[in-house]
Amino acid sequence: MLKAGVLGAGHLGKIHLKLLQQSTKYELVGFYDASKEASEKIESEFGYKSFPSMESLIDASEMVVVVTPTSKHFECAKMVINAGKHLFIEKPITQTVTQAEEIRDLAKLKKVRGQVGQVERFNPAFQAIKDKIHNPMFIETHRLSEFNPRGTDVSVVLDLMIHDIDAILSVVKSPVKAVSASGVSVISETPDIANARIEFENGCVANLTASRISLKSMRKARFFQRDAYISVDFLEKKCEVVKMKNAPEKLDDFAMVLTNAEGVKKQIYFENPKIEANNAILDELESFYEAIKADRTPEVSLKQGTEALRVAMLIIENFKKI
Repeated sequence: MLKAGVLGAGHLGKIHLKLLQQSTKYELVGFYDASKEASEKIESEFGYKSFPSMESLIDASEMVVVVTPTSKHFECAKMVINAGKHLFIEKPITQTVTQAEEIRDLAKLKKVRGQVGQVERFNPAFQAIKDKIHNPMFIETHRLSEFNPRGTDVSVVLDLMIHDIDAILSVVKSPVKAVSASGVSVISETPDIANARIEFENGCVANLTASRISLKSMRKARFFQRDAYISVDFLEKKCEVVKMKNAPEKLDDFAMVLTNAEGVKKQIYFENPKIEANNAILDELESFYEAIKADRTPEVSLKQGTEALRVAMLIIENFKKI
């Protein structure tokens, strides 16, 4: 078992604490939170050990989970890596791309592993479908949520859209060519609604929409590729594959067939991949454990977290051009 500590014991920090304690791969040593009052309450209520400083927690740990506000990510990550400890850091990796690159390079220099908490990569619906996504040429995502002041210290792009940016970058094997976007601030000082168009060098186009002031929640992605349409519902944990193949000469009575303008007949097939129920946060933590033990690149590396942030910042920069 690896000794694990948590920096930051807010809403998400408490979830990490609970799951690390449940895990058979980690030994939870405790946590540090800047609020003494909150620390005392959590310690008395849940029994987790509260450390008096970041340094003391890091010293007692082999792996540290950083779940502080984004503004503190860079400072905390540097302390963890410089101490030679493995780093699990929630998204977004840092506030700026320059900071993210420094963290990425420092981890490589110190020979420690780092993973970014892009939890949707471990969503069972995406896990069931990701290997069926091959060279998509058009992608559409919608991530809508009801207003929650907890995430408004950053733009909706860094709060919500970055999940879809990361998922898209993981399946489109091509550099980003161009980005255009628009965003509107309704309640917060930063945009609450955003739409972005990402063009890739291979011709793929992704259209992303995110809102944190919707009346209902939605987390859906659609991938269109040659002879297939793939949909993922991250919220309901459902997925579907619709494939088209050349229709056989003899069709059964229930076959669905489309005929294009050239007269070519295509038969439609529906697939519903089996979805294995899981706890995505526990899975990402334990996946990181396996990467550390095997000394291999984690599922969501610091490099990938940096690239997702880079695209997110390009989108945010586009807001200023309007």
